[in-house]
Amino acid sequence: MTIRHHLSDELLLAYAAGTLPEAFDLVVATHVSLCDECRARLGALEAVGGAVLDDTPAAPVADGSLEATLRMIRDRGKDPIVARPPAGVFPAPLRAYVGGDLEAVRWRPLGGGVKQAILPAARGATVRLMHIPAGVAMPDHGHRGLELTQVLQGAFFDKDDEFYRGDIEIATEETQHTPRAGADQHCLCLTATDAPLRFSTMLPRLAQPFFRI
Repeated sequence: MTIRHHLSDELLLAYAAGTLPEAFDLVVATHVSLCDECRARLGALEAVGGAVLDDTPAAPVADGSLEATLRMIRDRGKDPIVARPPAGVFPAPLRAYVGGDLEAVRWRPLGGGVKQAILPAARGATVRLMHIPAGVAMPDHGHRGLELTQVLQGAFFDKDDEFYRGDIEIATEETQHTPRAGADQHCLCLTATDAPLRFSTMLPRLAQPFFRI
């Protein structure tokens, strides 16, 4: 699998620092689990953060903290051996978040064969799975904030660019586009947004409150 579209350093740094909303955290973790390059860059950023912590003055802790921690470790005992789950469409972070693979998803139709499943997440951003039939285009739209779209299966085409499994598209307030699923296979994506979309036509705008897009 060759990944050509990667996360920015700003997003990786925010993920390492723990400042992203939960919805974006999930997309970043899913991408990093597939992408060797972004995983290496994240590791470098985390190493820098660790070095900064080493130079930070120590904070006082309660007496007996070390003994209490060691006691908890001893009492926990050995973890049971768990069989590795079978390979599926979802990378490990997403599979753990959903509680399974595709069979665990409860889809809601949006029309034209397009389906979505909004996943539970803390306030601040929304994360959803999108199922787009082969050859189908999403309505033309812009953005009021940030959108991350991670391809899980199939492909989609956006203007002159192509996105396949593992690729991630970063859309901002300057982005106006009409993504279209590839003709050979339906496209499955994980998408996070922190603001409603700006649709160019009336029908999607009317449906927007019902579908939370």
